Amino acid sequence: MGKTLFAKVWESHSVATLANGQTQLLIDTHLIHEVTSPQAFGMLRDLDLKVLHPERTFATVDHIVPTDQREQPFADPLADAMITELQRNADDFGITYFNLASGKQGIVHVVGPEQGITQPGTTIACGDSHTATHGAFGAIAFGIGTTQVRDILATQSMALSPMKVRRINVDGELSPGVYSKDVILHIIRLLGAGGGKGYAYEYGGSIFDGFTMEERMTVCNMSIEGGARCGYVNPDEKTVEYLKGRPYSPKGENWDKAVEAWLAVASDEDAVYDDVVNIRAEDIPPTVTWGVSPDQAIAVTETVPTPEGAANAVVRESIIEALEYMKLPAGEPIKGIKIDVAFVGSCTNGRLSDFREVAKFLKGRKVASHVKAIAVPGSQVVDVLARNEGLDKVFTDAGFEWRAAGCSMCLAMNPDKLIGDQLCASSSNRNFKGRQGSITGRTILMSPVMVAAAAITGEIADAREVFGFAEAVA
Repeated sequence: MGKTLFAKVWESHSVATLANGQTQLLIDTHLIHEVTSPQAFGMLRDLDLKVLHPERTFATVDHIVPTDQREQPFADPLADAMITELQRNADDFGITYFNLASGKQGIVHVVGPEQGITQPGTTIACGDSHTATHGAFGAIAFGIGTTQVRDILATQSMALSPMKVRRINVDGELSPGVYSKDVILHIIRLLGAGGGKGYAYEYGGSIFDGFTMEERMTVCNMSIEGGARCGYVNPDEKTVEYLKGRPYSPKGENWDKAVEAWLAVASDEDAVYDDVVNIRAEDIPPTVTWGVSPDQAIAVTETVPTPEGAANAVVRESIIEALEYMKLPAGEPIKGIKIDVAFVGSCTNGRLSDFREVAKFLKGRKVASHVKAIAVPGSQVVDVLARNEGLDKVFTDAGFEWRAAGCSMCLAMNPDKLIGDQLCASSSNRNFKGRQGSITGRTILMSPVMVAAAAITGEIADAREVFGFAEAVA
């Protein structure tokens, strides 16, 4: 009987089985940032412990760092203190730190792959929910809490409960105007925000075979929004090509050995899964959220759900709660709802390919006069590459603000926040209540190109209609 990639990696990294049934798992790579690490380092100092393998830990700043004013001291004293503390901890414990002066700073889930730190067959942990992003490379990557950050710093291992594996196949051809963001929103809509509880998701089928690495990252990034602890795609030649020549990728003879091992860790053809879900790509529309959970999503051509149409009382109450918060008209088209803010960025959609794709359709157009639009590259490297191609100018000419690298408005732990009950068309990953910085702020998730369409029209719009999509891509 064949094995899944998940089983292979789990077994090869298992240190021990604990009395409570959990596995003590070796963690190959530990990624840290300024928000969830200070307390963990404080615990180490209290216990008089060192970082066991500092060479396996990499730090950057992303969550709280401002995307406009970049010189310290920052206007926000908490941000200034957290970033200063991360520098101190990196210096004291000998950790590689991609700070603002490095030219390599950015969102941790963008920096890891582009530096070649993220590699197939490895275990990766980070004090951030969206660590599953790294699964696009065939890594098993987990988001963790602060006490687990401490555990990994001290022992290079952590305790985890075993998981089942669900294979999600997407086969066929996506329609023009449908992107990887639509694929994952559709999956979450079908399976539910809690549908992946207890599972690791393995994504496959012809769509994932054809996806670029950055498209795979977008899908894996939001696995947690479907309840899965992690999500991954089996490594292939695209994975190898992406990693070739990256700063932290193996070199020389080590490269050849690594490639052989990477490809061998992929799930066996006769691997057995705990569950299999099959989806036709043709059934996936441009998708947007309407509520306060990523599974509360519909096609852009559909109407906002009504409580009367709910499958049961629990769903009915959730619809009522979401509509009350979102202030959307039940039973009316989602298309045409006025927006106030448009955001392109985040660890989900803040990579070079995202800005390239939007720029294709944004060029020569203008953001609606009432809309505040911001574009935030996922890393300093993305920023430089985008500027070299003139992408920043396309955005600014259209009326977007082009900001410096960071998480920005995805979670608004920095100055980029919604005000009052503003409604934001966002390429980020969560539409929770208050997620974007205002306790009454409203978020509608969508692909970056759909964000551009909303920014230009000033309302939720079908990008295929706005940009004459079929003709534009022909």
